Amino acid sequence: MTSPSKDDIENLVSSSMLHQARHFAESYGGQGRFWQRPYAEPRPRSASAIASVWFTAYPPSVITREGDSVLKTLGDPQLWSALSSIGVRGIHVGPTKRSGGLKDGAYTPTIDGNFDRIGFDIDPAFGTTEEFVAISRMAAAFNAIVIDDVIPSHTGKGADFRLAEMKHGAYPGLYHMVDIPEEEWSHLPDVPEGRDAVNLGAETVDYFRDKGFIVGQLQRVIFFEPGVKETDWSATAPVEGVDGKLRRWVYLHYFKEGQPSLNWLDPTFAAQQMIIGDALHSIDQLGARGLRLDANGFLGVERRPDGPAWSESHPLSLTGNALLAGMVRKAGGFSFQELNLTVDDIAAMSKGGADLSYDFITRPAYHHALLTGNTEWLRMMLRTVHEFGIDPASLIHALQNHDELTTELVHFWTLHADDIYSFSGQTWQGRTLRMHLRDVIRERLSGANAPYNLPFVTNGIACTTASVITAALGIADLDTIDDEAVALIRKIHLLLVMYNAFQPGIFALSGWDLVGALPVRPEDVEHLMGDGDTRWIERGAYDLTGQSDAGQSAEGVPRARALYGPVTEQLTQPDSFASQLKRLLAVREAYGLAASRQVLIPGTDTPGLLVMVHELPDGRGTQVTALNFGSTALQEVITLPQVTPGPVVDMIGETIEGDLQEDGALTITLDAYEGLALRIVGTLPVLA
Repeated sequence: MTSPSKDDIENLVSSSMLHQARHFAESYGGQGRFWQRPYAEPRPRSASAIASVWFTAYPPSVITREGDSVLKTLGDPQLWSALSSIGVRGIHVGPTKRSGGLKDGAYTPTIDGNFDRIGFDIDPAFGTTEEFVAISRMAAAFNAIVIDDVIPSHTGKGADFRLAEMKHGAYPGLYHMVDIPEEEWSHLPDVPEGRDAVNLGAETVDYFRDKGFIVGQLQRVIFFEPGVKETDWSATAPVEGVDGKLRRWVYLHYFKEGQPSLNWLDPTFAAQQMIIGDALHSIDQLGARGLRLDANGFLGVERRPDGPAWSESHPLSLTGNALLAGMVRKAGGFSFQELNLTVDDIAAMSKGGADLSYDFITRPAYHHALLTGNTEWLRMMLRTVHEFGIDPASLIHALQNHDELTTELVHFWTLHADDIYSFSGQTWQGRTLRMHLRDVIRERLSGANAPYNLPFVTNGIACTTASVITAALGIADLDTIDDEAVALIRKIHLLLVMYNAFQPGIFALSGWDLVGALPVRPEDVEHLMGDGDTRWIERGAYDLTGQSDAGQSAEGVPRARALYGPVTEQLTQPDSFASQLKRLLAVREAYGLAASRQVLIPGTDTPGLLVMVHELPDGRGTQVTALNFGSTALQEVITLPQVTPGPVVDMIGETIEGDLQEDGALTITLDAYEGLALRIVGTLPVLA
C-alpha cells in the first residue's frame, strides 16, 4: 500500500465537491438577489405555471450522430422544434455531472446511471459544460426551461469519499461512516480481491450496533439482493490515512455500495455546504431553472431503543429539505422531490420543502387499473391525495421514467400496515392489501404472461410504458406485434397520456414514450446488469430525430425497438402518437387544465371507468376527464353535484354533446380504452 503524498492530497482536495462548493459560496455574500423572492414555503402552482409539460431525457440512452455528444444532441434545433411543437415547455436532462468513483488516481464508471455524483463538472461521456449551457439557451429560444438534478442523500466514491477514508480535515463528517477500532476488525468480513468494500450481514450489523458503533439495521433495505446487498452497511478495506494510520470504516449506503450516504447532522455541516453548492452551480453556471432533489427523504437516521433505526419520516429530512429547497427558491429556481414514501411523508415534506412531488401515489395504481380493467384502487389513491391535504397540482404525473415500476407500496407496508381498507367488496389490513395488489401487478406484468418484463429486486418490475400495455393486452411474444397491434398499443398509450395530462399539475413523458420503445433483451444488456440491475432492459437507446443508424448509444446501451419511430417523422403523420399527443396537449394548454382544481372523484358502477372533475381557471367552467381502462365499451350516467347546468362541450372534438340538466346527470359513453374530455360551460342564453 502506497502512502498518500502531499501532492496526491492536494489534487484530491482541489477536485472535491466540498472544496468547490466552499469556493463558490464566497461569491454570494452581500448580494441583494437572495432577498427578492419568497422562499420559506413551496410554490407548486408558480412552478407549474413556468412549465407544465416536461420531456425527461436519459443521457445514457440517447443515440447521437457520429461525432456529436449527448448534450449537443439534446440541444439540436430540429429536436427542439419538434418538442416545442408538441407542447413541451421543460426538459429534464437527467444527471449529467461526473459520477462513479475514483480509484488509484483513475476515474471509474458510474454504477447507477450517474446518480453517484463525484464532481460538478459535466461527465465527458455526455459532453461539456458549454454544451449544457447551450441547451439552456436553446430551451429559452423555444419558451422552455432546463431542469437539472441534485442528489442530497449520497455521492459516489470520488475525491470526497477518498479523502474521508484518509481522515482528511472535515471530509469524514460528510458521510455516515464510523472508524472501527483495529481490535474489532476480526468481526468484519474480508474485502474480496479487486473490490474496496464488502457488504455486512445482518448479524454483523447487529453486533456493531450493540457495541455502540452504528445505529443498526434500517426500516427497509432498498435494492435488497441476496449475496449482493443484504443490509445498508458496508466495510472498507484497510485505508492509510493522512496521519499514516490504517483504518477500516463501516459506512451507510441506502442504495448501492458505491453510493455512501451523507451525514446531514455532523458538526462540520459539510454535507449542507456541498449540496447547496451543487444546486447553486446548476442554477447560476449551467442555466437550470428547476432541480430534482433525488432520494431526498433519506437525510436523517437515528438509533431507536427497540427495532430498526429510524430512517424514514425522520424530522431531519424535513429540515434538510427546507434548507435546500429554500435556497433554490432564493436563487430564483424551483425544485421537485422524487419520493417513494408514504403519503404522510410526501405531504409532510411538501410543507417547506420541494415545490413539487413525483406522483408515486397514483403511479402504480393507474398501471394496476390498466392491467386489471378495474379503477377501484386508482380512485382510492386519487382520493387519498386529497385526504392528506396534497394539491394534485403539486404533483408530477408521469409516464415512463428511468426507474422500475415500483410495487413497494410503502404507504400500506409501514405506517398504515394495520389500517383497515375496503377494496373489492372485502376489508383488508394495509399490509395484506399491499401484498394482494403487488402480487396481481407482478403476475400480470411479468413471468409467463410477459416474459420480456423482469422483476427488479423484490418490489418492482422493469418495463416500458409500451410493454405494460402489451402485458395488459395479453401479448406474450413481442415479435408477434403487427401494425394492428401497434395501433391498439398507441391508443392505450394515449389513454395513459390523458390520465396524467388531463388533471392539475405537471405532465411528464420520456424519450421511450415518444418513440414507443419496447424492452431490450436481457442478454443484450448483460454487461450492464452485473449487480442484478434489471432496469437496463427498459432503458433501451432511442433516436428522437432519426439522424443516426447506430445500433446503440455511446454508452453501449442497445437500440430499443421503437413502435412509433422518430418524433420528427411522426409529426408528418396525423394519426401518429406524437401528432395525437400534440393535439391533446394543445387542448390542455388552451383551457389551462394544469392550473385547474380537482373537486371530485366520483364513484362508478362500471369497473373500467375513471372520472375526474376539475374547476377550470378564470371561470371557464367545469371540466370532466372520463377514461375507460376496460377492454369493452361502456355507458354510464354519473352525477355532478353543485355544477351549474349548461352546454356540454367535447374539448378535443370541439363539438357540443348536449346539456347538463338541473339534476347534474351526465351520460358518459366510451369505447374500449377511450378517453373523453368534457367542459360544462355553465348557463348560456337559450336560442329562441
